[in-house]
Amino acid sequence: MLIKTEAIVLHSFKFGESRLIVEMFTREVGRLSFAVPIPKTAKGRLKKQYFQPMTLLEVECDVRQRVQLQKLKDAHLLAAYTSIPFSPEKLAITLFTAEFLYHALRSEQQDELLFAYISSSMQWLDAAPAGYANFHLTFLMHMSRFLGFYPNLTPGPSPRGSLTPNPSPKREGGLSREGTLFFDLREARFCNTAPLHRDFLQPEEAGMIQLLMRMDFPTMHLFRLSHQERNRIVDVLVQYYRLHIPQFPELRSLSVLQELWA
Repeated sequence: MLIKTEAIVLHSFKFGESRLIVEMFTREVGRLSFAVPIPKTAKGRLKKQYFQPMTLLEVECDVRQRVQLQKLKDAHLLAAYTSIPFSPEKLAITLFTAEFLYHALRSEQQDELLFAYISSSMQWLDAAPAGYANFHLTFLMHMSRFLGFYPNLTPGPSPRGSLTPNPSPKREGGLSREGTLFFDLREARFCNTAPLHRDFLQPEEAGMIQLLMRMDFPTMHLFRLSHQERNRIVDVLVQYYRLHIPQFPELRSLSVLQELWA
């Protein structure tokens, strides 16, 4: 079936001397793998630079069931990035996001809302002049909503009281340490007592989940975090995804990302 669809490049690698294997997440049919011929001249229709991580494309492809590598007929840029290729910080965030999505969307089917979220997020990052140090934290937190394990703010029944209110933006100098609830990473919910397993956050750290749920791209610069706090949060988020997605691996790009904003 010949279709035209928007696509986001997740990963590509050279296969032999004349082809690229390219993984994309498309708006119309979800995740697809393509065998793409490497152009021999600069005038080639399928340019190699189109297949860099997180590039937004409009593609024409012949999609067939039970075929592992689809055939890409044509591709052109949907929205060219103007700042990401020239900013070491934005580029590190982009490479981390691409590696994360490559594993998180391993078998993802069509989801137009998820595609729109990823696409609009990357375009926001490209356009942002400043205030994007918390982008990856905000992106990962809200991404969990699409994958089915967004945190539940309602704690389980207990006589020990209710959830501590979130800190106001005026007090955003770091993580909230006023909570009395634990956060169960496996069950994606707050609880009044520590779970019997070890995958949970103590009350002094569980407040950061509330903090992340309040963040969005336009306002996340109001949530001032130290380098240590930001790195601790991303470690927790990666662990969170690892618990909910089978065989989610260590992310090689994470160490580079954690060197930023020291």
